[in-house]
Amino acid sequence: MARRHDRALWRDPRLIIGIVLVAGSVLLGARLLAHADDSVPVWALRHDLAKGSRVGADDLVLRHVRFFDAADADRYVSAAAVPAASVVTRDLGAGELLPRAALGSAAAHHVLEVPLSVAADAVPASVRLGSVVDVWVAPDASAASATDTGPRRAVRVFDDVTVVAVPATGSSLGPASNRQVVVAVPPAKEAALPSALSRAATGTVVLVKQDGR
Repeated sequence: MARRHDRALWRDPRLIIGIVLVAGSVLLGARLLAHADDSVPVWALRHDLAKGSRVGADDLVLRHVRFFDAADADRYVSAAAVPAASVVTRDLGAGELLPRAALGSAAAHHVLEVPLSVAADAVPASVRLGSVVDVWVAPDASAASATDTGPRRAVRVFDDVTVVAVPATGSSLGPASNRQVVVAVPPAKEAALPSALSRAATGTVVLVKQDGR
């Protein structure tokens, strides 16, 4: 004859422990999903941007970030929309979240982007996006006329202008090849542009960078 258990099944400690473990796993999973949903979509930079550069969709990449509070999240530009007609007011690095405080109006930060053809050996190796340089033009010896009597001197055509585009290091084909470097010329120096371009067309452009700039 079958024997009847003296103790009810629901009072079995193994069953109680199993129920507790399953319930704990469900609660833990729910909390993890809830925390995952707390992430906020914000913009990060795809590449370096120098001060005064315009910000567009091609410069941005979407990131989902968890912030401790709403105030921290508000410091950065939401991915709900792409910033329009904006420039960065300081140098920003690739991968950096886009801070609201670093955005300004393009109209208020109007600059002229001037392309310069510079020999590869006339650009310091430390020059990169955001560097501040002086632009000098050395006279071309082959263009000297027979009436020239004294030594021809190099002329500084721009001082303290920011590099907003520069080829990657090692992209030139050799020492004699030219590189296109784009500098941002502010409106205050716009009057010097015709003379500077005229000299650059007949001379040799040299970029000079001071330490730490």
